Order: sequence, then structure tokens, then C-alpha cells
Amino acid sequence: MAYYYDNLKLDKGMYREAGRSFSQVLEREDPSERYRGTSLEGLDAFQRQLKRFDIKVKGETSDPVEAFFRTSDAAVLFPEYIARTVRQGMEEGDVLPHITAAITQIDGMDYRSITSEAGGEEKKLKPVAEGAAIPSTTIKVQANLVKLKKRGRMLVASYEAVRFQKLDLFSVTLRQIGAHIARTHLEDAVEVLINGDGNSNPAAVTTIAAGKSLDYGALVDFWARFDPYTMNTLLVSSDVMLQLLKLPEFQNPLTGLNFQGTGQLATPLGANLLRTSVLAEKTAIGLDRRFALEMVRSGDVMVEYDKLIDRQLERAAITAISGFAKVFTGASQVLKVS
Repeated sequence: MAYYYDNLKLDKGMYREAGRSFSQVLEREDPSERYRGTSLEGLDAFQRQLKRFDIKVKGETSDPVEAFFRTSDAAVLFPEYIARTVRQGMEEGDVLPHITAAITQIDGMDYRSITSEAGGEEKKLKPVAEGAAIPSTTIKVQANLVKLKKRGRMLVASYEAVRFQKLDLFSVTLRQIGAHIARTHLEDAVEVLINGDGNSNPAAVTTIAAGKSLDYGALVDFWARFDPYTMNTLLVSSDVMLQLLKLPEFQNPLTGLNFQGTGQLATPLGANLLRTSVLAEKTAIGLDRRFALEMVRSGDVMVEYDKLIDRQLERAAITAISGFAKVFTGASQVLKVS
């Protein structure tokens, strides 16, 4: 049985469509709905093209890099393979999904986030007398633009150097590039959580007095400062993590069983505990991940497709553009540990 994907013409122009990624263009030309009930169900348009050219990218039997360059059509798939693998590296172990309330995708570099202010006495929903005005919450655009930054790595290698390398091994390097990009995005996010996004909204800072250690009482006091929000996530530096793990409350057998069974830790206050070396020493950020941070992305992972398709791997840039904005200032606070 002949399928449409077998005869689909591929060219560089599929990377140039404004507002659409290469994968989206492929899906438009070869919709996955056509393959329901067939052996190809579950594959997206790009994966069907890999099957078409018999390119194996994973496992012991993976093909060498030169498999993408056996035909001019197959070469068009190479930049998308790189972008997907880098994206996979960004997603593996990424902390951002655990601290981000919303992700906004834009086309361009200019973006203003929104904020809201409650009319009357904060956000209390008091009884409203008959004929009286209902307290209002005003949503407005922030005064300053979200600062978007381009982060990336340069892929420096000649085609001759990598042509015989297996794709499974080559993917390891690409995933590492993705992990580096994700780390720099996290650095940007932490900077915004602590110092604000330029709209006069830095986080409140609680400092444990000199000579006093981080104990359960200090954690409870910090947790109580979040009302009406809930501190459901705690982002900590490595040294603060060690102090927390030595608290008697962490010696609860149930906490130990959960850590041994899932590898995940929760504080005695019910918040997810995340460690990162991005934070300065003696620093923790508590946040209500539902309301604290917005991630703004301009496009997806971008690669210099012309160079890659033409086998010019020398200094081919792999980049991603993103920025961060605070949604509600009180939803994130900083704890400084002595």
C-alpha cells in the first residue's frame, strides 16, 4: 500500500514559513489523521520521514550521521533532527516546568505581560449589600517590556569529523547542548524571581538572623508569609538542601520511603523541594508556582538550517529565545540563610 509520505517533496523552504516550524509544515502537508488504524499510527510527520529514508537515530543499530545525506531530500531532515534532540536535552531534568505558571509563545521580540490589582481591600470577597458596588480586580498591561534573551551554543565540527559517528552517540552531544541552554534559561528565571522583571516587583526577602541556623520554626515562619498564596515549591541552593535534609523532620520514615521510591523530596510543609546550583549559596526561593512566573518564548529551538543541509557544520548556531515575567509579586519570596 502506497502512502503519501513516501512521495512528499522536501526542500529548505519548509524552514522559512513565518509562524510555522518545520514539523508543523510537515504535518500540514502530511496530516497524521490519514494514518489512523494503520501501522504508522502514533508517528508524527517527521518520524514518518525518518521511516521513509530508513534512518535509525536511536539504539545500538542507529545509523551514522551520513545517513541524512544519502539524498538531497533526506538532508532537509537533518536540522529538524538536531532541533528535536537539543529540545529533548532541554526537557530532561528541566526545573522550569515546576516553577512556571504559564508559557506564552510569541512571534517577535516585543512583549508586555499583564498584572492585576484588586480594588478595595486587597482580594477579600466580602458580602456585598444590595445596590452596593462589587469590589473589582483591575487587569492592566505592565509598564516595561519583558526582556527576551537569545541563548545558544555553536556546533563546531566538520562533516568529515562526524559523518561516520553513530547518531545515538551524536545525540548525546546535542542533548548536552540542550541542557546548557535550559540552565541559562533557569538563571534568567531565578534573576526575575529575585529582582523582578523591571516593573518594580522584586521579591520580598526574609533573612535568618546571624548566628541562627535554618530550623523547622524558621521554615514555618517563611511559609506563613505567603498568605493568601501557598508555598508549594521551594527552590534551594546545594548548601541549603544539606541543611534541610539534616532537620529532624526529614527523618520521618515516610519521607525517606518516598525519596527512596521516587527520588523526589517534599518538605515537611508539603512543598516540592528542588535543588539547583544556579542559586547563590545560602539562598532559597519559595513560590506558589500557580501564580509566580510567566515564561515567554519567541519561536522554538532554532538552527542554521542552510549550513546543516549543505554539510557546513562548522560554527552552526543552535539558539532559543525566551524571557520571564512576574505574574503576582507576592507569589514568590526569598529566604536568606545564615
